[in-house]
Amino acid sequence: MPADVTIDKEINLKGEVCPYTFVRSKLVLEEMDIGQVLRVIVDHEPAVNNVPRSMENEGQSIVNVGKVNDTDWEIVIRKETE
Repeated sequence: MPADVTIDKEINLKGEVCPYTFVRSKLVLEEMDIGQVLRVIVDHEPAVNNVPRSMENEGQSIVNVGKVNDTDWEIVIRKETE
């Protein structure tokens, strides 16, 4: 992840599956201000592709998608639009 990115909020969605990973991420993002960054932790591999694609379709930007450990990934999203 870029060193100049500050995480404003983090949610752990381990154990959640699609579409709940996207829906819960979206609900948290709606409470945040434009420009803020949300880090989402998931362990459901399809969410690694589905959440970023859905967020981009909503007008948000994806800062990073990466493996955290053997079972978990992070999806870092910057809120660009309401």
